[in-house]
Amino acid sequence: MDVFHLLLGRPWEYDRRAIHDGFKNTYSFIKDGKKIKLFPMNPEDLKKPNPKMKETFITRAKVEEHLKEGEEVLVVVPKEVESITKKESLEVIYPRLQAILDEFHDADFDTTPSYLPPIRSIQHQIDLIPGAPLPNKAAYRMNPTQQEELQRQVEELLDRGLIRESLSPCVVPALLVPKKD
Repeated sequence: MDVFHLLLGRPWEYDRRAIHDGFKNTYSFIKDGKKIKLFPMNPEDLKKPNPKMKETFITRAKVEEHLKEGEEVLVVVPKEVESITKKESLEVIYPRLQAILDEFHDADFDTTPSYLPPIRSIQHQIDLIPGAPLPNKAAYRMNPTQQEELQRQVEELLDRGLIRESLSPCVVPALLVPKKD
């Protein structure tokens, strides 16, 4: 099971025959003969420091020790872009990276959070009153002058043949044109 299976939802549930308890926000399924139940993290747990995270980082001496023993070691070494740009132009070293940076020059990466929002007890809530009638209002209300202008423009486009009457059951109420008898 991968993290993206949970994000994908229905395909993962179907493939794993998972059962989702919406009230408790848990998933239950059987993997290799074992019953597994996934629980959401508490927001308090997200704020606590993770002691296991320190175990994922090792010193240079430990890396060299593992290499001397003949073990396969994968190492990720972050390098600041600024230190590279001092020596050579970024365009010479990373032309594809520069193209991406140019494309997203207006993005502000300093304010982007580096974490997901905490899981809340209620994701989406619509307060409904039992037995209350549904509101009988148009989904897109306009004042009369706007409605007349929209109607005029739609009729003009229909007459010019640039648009045609839709037979789709899914329509935008503001653009409904009465049928000509």
